[in-house]
Amino acid sequence: GTTFRIYLPLVRKEVKEEETADEPAAVGGTETILLAEDEPLVRTALRIVMEERGFKVIEAVNGDDAIEKFMENRDKIDFIVLDVVMPGKSGKDAYDAIKMVKPDIKAIFTSGYISSRLSVKEIFEEGLTFISKPVQPNDLIKKIREMLDN
Repeated sequence: GTTFRIYLPLVRKEVKEEETADEPAAVGGTETILLAEDEPLVRTALRIVMEERGFKVIEAVNGDDAIEKFMENRDKIDFIVLDVVMPGKSGKDAYDAIKMVKPDIKAIFTSGYISSRLSVKEIFEEGLTFISKPVQPNDLIKKIREMLDN
């Protein structure tokens, strides 16, 4: 039998918790956002975050559904949030179809998958906005507000 002995220094110094100032909530809005996300829990969490900040949210479960929901509500939708990787049409494919109908539509693309590097590369090459998941709620709302205001 091998014996291992681990010697750790004895610390007598008291550790103080750092005080953190709560970041003020990002300013939301009253605009309507089309949210296309295939993961139900992520979609629900994002919808709640946006609705808590005053936005109206129309949910889509994939790219094809996003196009369909956009066509049904094209005059109401001010902004879109699209997952890059979804079954059927990707977020980028859905965006391209929507942009043909409403060329000035603004969008944020999200992804949590490393395997989507090629899709994400295409988004960056076109100068589109991308946020990696998981995303902090305040960061998402700030970016949406910034893009809507510009």
